[in-house]
Amino acid sequence: MELKATVQIGKKGMTEEVIEEIKAQLKKRKIVKIRFLKNADRENFKEKVESIAKKVGAQIVEIKGYTFILRRE
Repeated sequence: MELKATVQIGKKGMTEEVIEEIKAQLKKRKIVKIRFLKNADRENFKEKVESIAKKVGAQIVEIKGYTFILRRE
């Protein structure tokens, strides 16, 4: 199954709107693929992914490059 990134994080970074969108998508489909765009702040990427997962109550399934998959717990 090829999962496409349905949430993209850009130069504004992790806004409250992005967090709410991830929560909504997780509620709807239980799994979401998220991508950090080239213009996003990618410093401390892994820590940001862990922070996002904690905020939305999800598990990290996979991290590949600057793309990651979360699954609702």
